[in-house]
Amino acid sequence: MHHIEITETRRVEVTHLKAECGVRYWEDATVDGIEDTEGTLIPCRDKDAWVPVIDLATGRIKDWPEGKTARLHYKVCDDGRYALLDASGAEVAWITGYVPKLMCPGGSGYGDYVIMNIDASGQIRDWNADLSPFSDAD
Repeated sequence: MHHIEITETRRVEVTHLKAECGVRYWEDATVDGIEDTEGTLIPCRDKDAWVPVIDLATGRIKDWPEGKTARLHYKVCDDGRYALLDASGAEVAWITGYVPKLMCPGGSGYGDYVIMNIDASGQIRDWNADLSPFSDAD
């Protein structure tokens, strides 16, 4: 008996992006106008990574503390994993490596930086959910 592998393409509705960004320098952010020198002020930190879950339709970060603002310019380079989630929270596609453009609506990140401004409701300014980097995702 012989076997082959085939790839099946299907259309899936995605609702959120889970970003796992390996931040090199936490001090490259201000939270509520204060330089976050140790990375202790920024919400969504998990050990050495910044891990926001972002609503694709609105650009709002899930579970962002009401009233907190942030300006990020994190150097991540190729230490990132970006996963698209369906409505149940399951990962349906992901990319790794360089920072995709949707993670730098606050400027040109050149594939190395997460650049964004987040308001007091957790809304990312100038959010644009360009999912084109995921079209050939593994």
